[in-house]
Amino acid sequence: EVQLVESGGGLVQAGESLRLSCAASGFNFDDYAIGWFRQAPGKAREGVSCISTKYGDTYYADSVKGRFTSSSDNDKTTVYLQMNSMTAEDTAVYSCAVRPVFGPVCHLVATGSGFDYWGRGTQVTVSS
Repeated sequence: EVQLVESGGGLVQAGESLRLSCAASGFNFDDYAIGWFRQAPGKAREGVSCISTKYGDTYYADSVKGRFTSSSDNDKTTVYLQMNSMTAEDTAVYSCAVRPVFGPVCHLVATGSGFDYWGRGTQVTVSS
């Protein structure tokens, strides 16, 4: 059974950093792409980043490019989202999700296509 558990959310000041974790189990890490999504109140869900170790594939939304970095641990059980230079616009519930890979698929995080397994999310609030 695929299980995803996010942690690391909280309240930070604008300009500060935060690192989210997504603990993953129940699937072969190399056969899946792990995406990070966020949804702010009243706004559509946004695909923020994606990492696929099998194909060395990554994706970052323009809104976070250069500020956010996704990585995995050596044991390939946890994916991280390092968020730097945060702004109030980064305030949202952040969730990780996975989808199987058959080639480079991280660009699909922009639409969420195929990301069928989801964690429950963690709240991130950035005060200005």
